[in-house]
Amino acid sequence: MTQDAAGGPTTRNDDESDAQQDALSRPEARLATAVRAAEQALIEFEIALETFRVEVENFSRLHHQKLGPMYARLDELDARIAEARAARTGDPEDLRKAQEARAMVMPMPGVDELFHGWMDSDGLSPEAAAMLNDQPVRAPKRVRPSEEARKLYRELARKAHPDLAQEETERARRDEFIARVNAAYALGDEALLRELAEEWEAGPVPAEPQLSESEELYARLEWLAQRKELLAAVAKELEESAIGAMLRMAPEDPDRLLEEIAEQLLAQVAEREAELAGLVE
Repeated sequence: MTQDAAGGPTTRNDDESDAQQDALSRPEARLATAVRAAEQALIEFEIALETFRVEVENFSRLHHQKLGPMYARLDELDARIAEARAARTGDPEDLRKAQEARAMVMPMPGVDELFHGWMDSDGLSPEAAAMLNDQPVRAPKRVRPSEEARKLYRELARKAHPDLAQEETERARRDEFIARVNAAYALGDEALLRELAEEWEAGPVPAEPQLSESEELYARLEWLAQRKELLAAVAKELEESAIGAMLRMAPEDPDRLLEEIAEQLLAQVAEREAELAGLVE
């Protein structure tokens, strides 16, 4: 037990409390506290952003499913009305408007375009069907590397072979590099092999200098601020999108908003159909 400035005894707890106060008063301690607070705030912001993004995505899907056919019907009716008017008047301006209206009608994409080669007019492609049914897939077309590609491959294999490494970390680096070399050679990709040769000649990326505790904390704060700025831009883009704006109009009952829009579109469809009927009589 020791005595304090007034001559009274001090306890071990008093000493520990003073040590804790000294530690908390360090600049690094204050920085660490700020970093933890910024990290927590960023996590909460990301959660809110992802929640809103999912809501926008779901609402967009519902909007397309429920209202997409109505918009398509309106576009088709507008085109037919313009074409009927042009046929009746023969006016060049009406003909131009009819062509523009028809161009606005979105054509249905072809099956190949929709499924990117997985499905054709006869159904699933043989490769896709084999994969889905756990059957052997036809081997890809054989690639015959050029003489230059073979030369580059042999040079790289000799220089970067993992067996030349004396340390485990260097061996791991060479293993990863040779795997990329093998993949490029299998494709006969001469340009990529040249890039890999340049990468090897440049040598490994030098290790970044060690930062002090304060520098690391400042760097972390800067990254957190940049990340927050990026997410804020994404949030703004979502909020200002057509679907985001619609969702903000009725956040508690978006389904009702869709119903109201559907009623308006149905009324417009009826008006267009009546107008078209009057033109083709």
